[in-house]
Amino acid sequence: MKGIAGLTLLPLLAAAKPVIKADTLSHQSIDNDAAPLISSVDAETIPDSYLIAFKDHVDHHDAAAHHTWVQDIHEQTLNTKLELRKRSQEPFLETVFDGLKHTYNMAGLKGYSGHFDESVIEAIRKHPDVAFVEKDQIMHTLAKSEDPAVEKGAPWGLARISHRDSLTFGTFNKYLYSSDGGEGVDVYVIDTGTNVDHVDFEGRASWGKTIPQGDEDKDGNGHGTHCSGTVAGKKYGVAKKAHVKAVKVLRSNGSGSMSDVVKGVEYAAESHLEQVEKAKKGKRKGFKGSTANMSLGGGKSALLDQAVNAAVDAGIHFAVAAGNDNADSCRYSPAAAEKAVTVGASTLADERAYFSNYGKCNDIFAPGLNILSTWIGSETATNVISGTSMASPHVAGLLAYLLSLQPSKNSAYAVADITPKKLKADLLSIATVGALEDVPSDTANILAWNGGGSANYTEVIAGGSYKAKNIQRQRAKTIEELKSVTKTDS
Repeated sequence: MKGIAGLTLLPLLAAAKPVIKADTLSHQSIDNDAAPLISSVDAETIPDSYLIAFKDHVDHHDAAAHHTWVQDIHEQTLNTKLELRKRSQEPFLETVFDGLKHTYNMAGLKGYSGHFDESVIEAIRKHPDVAFVEKDQIMHTLAKSEDPAVEKGAPWGLARISHRDSLTFGTFNKYLYSSDGGEGVDVYVIDTGTNVDHVDFEGRASWGKTIPQGDEDKDGNGHGTHCSGTVAGKKYGVAKKAHVKAVKVLRSNGSGSMSDVVKGVEYAAESHLEQVEKAKKGKRKGFKGSTANMSLGGGKSALLDQAVNAAVDAGIHFAVAAGNDNADSCRYSPAAAEKAVTVGASTLADERAYFSNYGKCNDIFAPGLNILSTWIGSETATNVISGTSMASPHVAGLLAYLLSLQPSKNSAYAVADITPKKLKADLLSIATVGALEDVPSDTANILAWNGGGSANYTEVIAGGSYKAKNIQRQRAKTIEELKSVTKTDS
């Protein structure tokens, strides 16, 4: 359903040059023998920072040799410049380039990133191992910046994904779910980190990895904790028995580099595969699989999209936020990643949120306006924020929820056989159709649904989709009354 990270290349982009839209990515090339240098026209690029994708023929040994070569020419260039400075006795130093930063080695995704002088990057572009080079860019959380009112009542978002029709007085605070939802599933929340000591996680949250160099193993922002709570919190989460793995790729200000984001995706994929091997050897009983949530975004990036797709190929069921620009989500990454589930935001009034991106890259909608969840500052802190960042974890949690129902409830342990492609198709096949207003014609108007609390996966899927009832504008008055009630309860 999609039209259409870092420095690694996925199988689809392997030996060929990346297929990209002229209006979303710009090309730059010195000659026909140089690998293209691409960047998003919408991106906030990081000066002199690049992600490099290898061609398909590059194996582990070739990559290691290439990395050594890169470091050698980087150091030679740096030493030459230092010597020239000494000879000319220049009073000011130019930019100090750091060289190689990350290496990427996922299945079908090999490459690296770094901070390089222009002459070094041009040498890299002319190397026969290189498929393309992409400028690194700033990535941001996708929460809206305004401070919404805080309500402490039951999250309406959970209620909405468990009911077919618009919420009423009898359903607005009732979340119907299977008590086993999420059991045996790891969820990698690739974000600002997670307040793993929050009581709502009941000890089911742990720190996975901190990618930004020199940063601490702590969520200093709150965004990642909020997403984690929606995924797996006891009170605020969709999959109440899932295990959260915090992967910190954004700093406390909510921003970070795309190269760090890609490294976080790689970490999640590798960690997942380690758990699969443990389960197959009987060392982790009850493990069903892994999902991931990435509620962040930046300009269009062929590399980031390919990194996410590679993680999906590794077996991770991946949800990403569509973005908050009220624009075509195909212009942004990782929203455009074809194999992930791209999630737009809906409101309590069953409308597309005014900020939510749309278009052919959107797969599904989920609640994203005024969402109550866990926060930082204490073990009991909560907050209400908005964004497609809040919609995506509803779906990441739902993927974990549905995955936990595999392969059967009475299995002692087994990695679920269902593939990310099949689970995504199942998720979309049971969604509520035509539930929202203000959805463009080129955008799938379907709202996430969890099966209404049934633990029988086969039965839920067999039931298929549901066409939302047309209750005209009787809904408007009801919604205003519901808003009043939820504020009173808070």
